[in-house]
Amino acid sequence: MIQIRPAAEDDLPDILGLYEATGVDAPGDNDLARARATFARMATYPDYRVLVAVEEDRVLGTLAVAVLDNLAHGCAPSALVEDVAVHPEAQGRGIGRALIHHAMDHARARGCYKLALSANAKREQAHAFYESLGLQRHGYSFWVTLDD
Repeated sequence: MIQIRPAAEDDLPDILGLYEATGVDAPGDNDLARARATFARMATYPDYRVLVAVEEDRVLGTLAVAVLDNLAHGCAPSALVEDVAVHPEAQGRGIGRALIHHAMDHARARGCYKLALSANAKREQAHAFYESLGLQRHGYSFWVTLDD
């Protein structure tokens, strides 16, 4: 049975492995010491959670959800989901669905007026998956690389 819970520092090697197994990050791009420092800093944020989906002590999926305060929309907060990853061997078992629904419930409980996420334009299977959960395509996503 899949359990969804907040990630712990001990989960970081598995989370980084999921990012590499799913193509979120390239193999070798992750540094555990840096991830530990970042995870500790994230714990100081008002409402930022990394969730894991676990079965028999094996991390099979993860995502991050942040609740952001707003001045617009009657000061209603919004939620942002990042870094959704389900191990390729576990895809199709409802793990991603359970993680997204957990994030939606978290956002609703905090009075968020919306939950948003972005997906690479090339990831058409991910788009179909998100649409099957009731998420709608909206607007455009823009970004710029800020590395030197």
